[in-house]
Order: sequence, then C-alpha cells, then structure tokens
Amino acid sequence: MSSFAPLQRLVITIAILASFVTFLDGTVVNVALPAISRELGGGITTQQWVVDAYLITLSALILLAGSLSDAYGRVLVMRIGLIAFGVASVAVAVAPDPLVLIIARAGQGAAGALLVPSSLALITATMRADVQSRAIGVWTAFTTAAQLVGPLLGGLFVDFLSWRLVFLINVLPIAVTLFLLSRLKLDERRSGVRVDWWSGALCALGLGSVVFALIEQPTRGWASPVIWGPGIAGILLFALFLWRQDHSASPLLPMSLFRVRDFAWGNLATLFVYAALSLNGFVVGVYLQQGAGLTATAAGLASLPMTILMILVSSRAGAWAGRLGPRIFMTVGPLVMAVGAVMLLLVSEHFDYWWQVLPAMIVMGLGLSLTVAPLTAAILGAIDEAHSGIASAVNNAVARVAGLLVVAMLSTIVGGTLDLAGFHSAAWVTASLLVLGGVVSWIGIRRNPAEEAQAADAADAPR
Repeated sequence: MSSFAPLQRLVITIAILASFVTFLDGTVVNVALPAISRELGGGITTQQWVVDAYLITLSALILLAGSLSDAYGRVLVMRIGLIAFGVASVAVAVAPDPLVLIIARAGQGAAGALLVPSSLALITATMRADVQSRAIGVWTAFTTAAQLVGPLLGGLFVDFLSWRLVFLINVLPIAVTLFLLSRLKLDERRSGVRVDWWSGALCALGLGSVVFALIEQPTRGWASPVIWGPGIAGILLFALFLWRQDHSASPLLPMSLFRVRDFAWGNLATLFVYAALSLNGFVVGVYLQQGAGLTATAAGLASLPMTILMILVSSRAGAWAGRLGPRIFMTVGPLVMAVGAVMLLLVSEHFDYWWQVLPAMIVMGLGLSLTVAPLTAAILGAIDEAHSGIASAVNNAVARVAGLLVVAMLSTIVGGTLDLAGFHSAAWVTASLLVLGGVVSWIGIRRNPAEEAQAADAADAPR
C-alpha cells in the first residue's frame, strides 16, 4: 500500500478491518456447523438456520444501512455497527440452545449490515479512477481472504478449543478498527437524505418468510400451510417492497441505478457468482468433515490455496481491470472457477485430498482472484460519488441474498442428505451458476475506467 497517500492508506485499512469481521464471521461458521449440531442438535436444518439467520438480516438491512451511511456519515454508522457486532458475537458464543444461537446470529447480521456498505463507501467516496480500482483491489484481496481463511481459523478453534470461541475471533479487529476510526478526520455532514424505514421492514419480512419456507419445506412439504403461507406472504411482501421503491421519495433501492448498464449487469453476475461461492463454501466445509471424515482443521485447510492465490493475484487483477476494463476478467474468472467446481466430481468414496480436492481449489482460487476486484470496481465505479453508499449496499445485498437463497435451497440441491451424491450434485449446480456469471458479464459489461479517465482529461484540457 506504499503507493497510496497517508489518508488513503488509513481509509483502506479501516475499510478492510471493518469488512473483515463480517466476511470472516460469515464463513468461519461453516466448519463449526457439525460441532454445533452435535452439541445443540437439529441436524441439517439447524445448520441451515445458523448460516441463514445471519444472512437474512445482513441481506435485508444492508440496503437500509446504505441509506443510513449516506444520510448520517460512514464513520458514525461504522462505529455503531462495530460495537453492536461485538455484543452480538458474545451472545452467540454463550448461546445455550439453537433458538438463542439463531437469534444472536440474526443480531450479528443486522450489525454487519452497518459495516460493509459504509466501509467500502469510504473508498469510493475518497478515491476515483485508477486509484479507486487499485484500492478496491487491495480491499477485495484482504476481505475475500477473510472469507477463505475463516474455515481454517474455525477448524483450529473447533478442534483444539471450542466452537463457541470461533465467534470471538473478531473481537481484536473490532477494537483495532474503533481505534483507527478515532484517528480518521473526514468532513462528513448530514446530507438530509430521508431514510425509508418501512421499506427496510418489508424487505426483511419478505426475505425472511421466503427463506423460512425454503428451509422447512423438505421437512413439512409444500402442502403444509406452515410452508406455503409464509412463502406466499414473503413473495407478496417483497413485491410490495419493490413497488414501494418506484413510489418512495427516498427509496432504499433506487431503481434508476439499474438503468446504468454496468451496474445492472454487474449485479446480475454478482448474483450467480456469489450464489456459487456460498454453496461451495457450505458444502465443502461440511462434507469434508461429515462425509470424508476430516477434522475441522483439515477441512479448513482445504481452502487455503484459494486464500493464497487471492492475496497474491487479486490486487493486481484490480489494477489490470483499471487499465484494460473489467469485462474480460469478469468473463474468464467465473469460467475458470466453473472448471474447478467440475473437478470436485473427482471426490469419491476412497477420499484423497491431494488428488481430488487440491487441484480444484487451486483452479477455483485463480478464477476467483481474477473475478472479485474487477467485478466490484466495475459496479461501484459506474455510479457517481453521491450514491456510493447505496451502490455499495445494493451490490453487497445482492451477494448476500444469493448466498441466502442457495443455502435455503440446500436440501433440495443435495437431495436431502449431504452424502457423496449430494456433494456431486452441489458441484454441478456450483459450476452452472459460475458459467451463468461469466456469460452475463460478457454480454453486459462495457465500461473501461482508463478510457473514461482519458476522455475526461481530454474534455478538461485547455483549448
């Protein structure tokens, strides 16, 4: 980060640490799921709820948080989110039963919703053009590494300490971030933007009801009013949310943003790519323990090659995309990841990590490294600075909703049981989603930041 100015380095560091805790906590749980299930009971349904309770509130409230960030300032919103996340993490760690655990996880997600859009918006609001692309590349490398190193840390805690301590890993980065925030001096005045609280409630209730139906359906069946009732209600509530966005004076989801080509198509690509990543992370983390018989630490180590590649390549990919445009990276990256997902079909009853899993992790890590920074830069760079908070929130909401829905549908995808056949089914679905992400990017993405910057310089040059 030596190429950045001191203020820019401080902003990037804060943005990385603030996002780190949410991304880490979203993935560290995957390898802890078997241990949670053994101690608290509930089987695959409890495992799904532990993941999705977090994602429901994170996904539903992240749009509201984006508006709060624009209205009251990124620093204030981030400080509140950090404190709330720390309190909720302690509640998760001491939960005595599945219900309390799930409620506390929902609290974590609500606090996390305050962190992600405000942290990335700090970058997009203080940096533009090539500097912004490089900064987003650095942010992406570290935050995505948090998602990938999470299973390793979780595995170590589960095997040698307790799954409960997994959720206290983020206490130190929260403390450090709060200290750094006290040193960040930005002129952030209240913008006077109205916050649409009703839309936030409609979004949360709509998503929550649909996810409840999807998770509980394999147990109760679609014919049960306990399933189709909330399912229909959730669809109607979310439809009402979308209708309100077109009629609200201060919408949480400005539909006008989707008239910007790269923003609209980039978010569609995000939906497919992050659904695939969430499905793969859940299935690999759980199957390697319950199916292949690995320890939690070994299961966490399985994704380490992806972490290493992200750290080495992602920031460079962001810089390349700043010069060459993101389209080629957003196309090739998901297709490479799809090849890696198909390679997981090599996993058999006679399990061998080195030949059946490691090659797939390397290929997927390379593809992921080429994809994430250009994807983020293309979407956020297409939107003006005044709407950077809500643009960041929308993109993060799309990514979390993708994971939320695919985990809710897990039982259907794997056929009810995460055995070898279910693992292979998940690999096929993962590959298909990634191919769709690459195709969508090729069709829709057009913007080249370097060309735009040159055009702007030419227009401003004295004649």
